[in-house]
Amino acid sequence: MRKLMAFLVCFGISTAVSQATIQTFGFYNITHNDPTNETIGERQLFVDVSDAGADQVLFTFRNTGPEPSAISEIYFDDDMLLGAAFIIDSQSNVDFVQFASPSGLPGGKLLDPTFETSADLCAESAPPVPKKGINPGEQVGVVFDLQAGTTFQDVVDGLNNSTLRIGIHVVGFENGGSESFVSVPEPAAICLLGLGALALLRKRLA
Repeated sequence: MRKLMAFLVCFGISTAVSQATIQTFGFYNITHNDPTNETIGERQLFVDVSDAGADQVLFTFRNTGPEPSAISEIYFDDDMLLGAAFIIDSQSNVDFVQFASPSGLPGGKLLDPTFETSADLCAESAPPVPKKGINPGEQVGVVFDLQAGTTFQDVVDGLNNSTLRIGIHVVGFENGGSESFVSVPEPAAICLLGLGALALLRKRLA
């Protein structure tokens, strides 16, 4: 059976998610095409990871703004944590479809280890881009079933130790450029690992 991704406006479902189960992750630039765009993306793009219950996990991608930018593609490099899900219509001004072009995260081969997009675990905004992407003040959610025997904490741990990575491609910057970013461990995990681990992570992503 083909694996599907679920896209939804994060009203409604998010109200049922306990605030205590939400973990927020930022993104680190990997392409370094333009320092201004790099800074914008790292300052205003986030993903909230929430326990949605019923053995499901919700990823809410947010562009907090205010600078022009739009998440146009989403990619997952997954170590067998995420399973099938279903598609729910998103809000009219944000529209994503399963699969992406290109099929792999632009710049993902620069990482060590390389970012390998998992089969079916990618999506892109519908045309016109960047209008239908995630622009400032907008968000979109992706819901997955968890693989058998997998817990929400396994997903959080995977993001913190990079056995699960999320990549995004961002367009619509004011100067017309584009950049790619990958998820980074939450601040609490960085504190536990120490500043040396953060320096190593930045070196691997550079």
